[in-house]
Amino acid sequence: MTRPGLDELRAVCQPDSTMQRRNAEHWIARLALRQVSLRVTALLVRTPVTANQLTVLMIVVGLLAAVAAALPGLGWALAAAALMLVYFLLDLCDGEVARWRRQTSVTGVYLDRVGHYLVEAAFLTGLGVRAAGQEWGMWTTLGVAAGFFVVMVKAETDLVDVARARSGMLPAGDAAVEPRSRRLGSLRRVAAKARVNTLTGALEASWLLLLAAAVDAATGGLLATRVLLAALLAIAATMTLLHLVSILASSRLR
Repeated sequence: MTRPGLDELRAVCQPDSTMQRRNAEHWIARLALRQVSLRVTALLVRTPVTANQLTVLMIVVGLLAAVAAALPGLGWALAAAALMLVYFLLDLCDGEVARWRRQTSVTGVYLDRVGHYLVEAAFLTGLGVRAAGQEWGMWTTLGVAAGFFVVMVKAETDLVDVARARSGMLPAGDAAVEPRSRRLGSLRRVAAKARVNTLTGALEASWLLLLAAAVDAATGGLLATRVLLAALLAIAATMTLLHLVSILASSRLR
């Protein structure tokens, strides 16, 4: 099987119609990882591996990152961050392989969404286990709560499509995301530019964990990890409420 050229792959696997969708691209993907993923995809399309198999592998790697996040020490925090980067790279590659092989499917989309729900909740739960010193207690509970709120934000978005589909409506366009109130629209744009909500994402959270673990290693405690967990919980809980208000105030359900 001949190896396709990068330009040929890019035209099929990273078309403008996909890359320029609202919220389609994570900033690290735009900055660097799409260049890496395309080269990995060039190797993967020469193998029998399917897009759905890559998605399952992505989920496994993400859960391993969550386990590493739960374990004590700077070394395990570094392992968690490295595994999470691989998880994110696989998340890009499975879609690229699917588009190249024309294997895009409802099953693939479903597996991908389940994977994101599971891994992001598991990672913050793992952070809670680390903050609790690998014991069940208040900090572990806070980690579970943080994971719940992160999943809720994703569910609020996905449930818009569910509600519209069950009502016989077409998917909402990008323009429907904007709140009908000018004031809410302005607040939403400010929040989007601040990107505080991205801190609860698994990739960013893994980097923050690595930083907190380095501080804890230097100070001999768990204070930095616990401060990080409390901050992520507060952000996730706030975003759950604000995102819900944003959806109800927009035209996405109309």
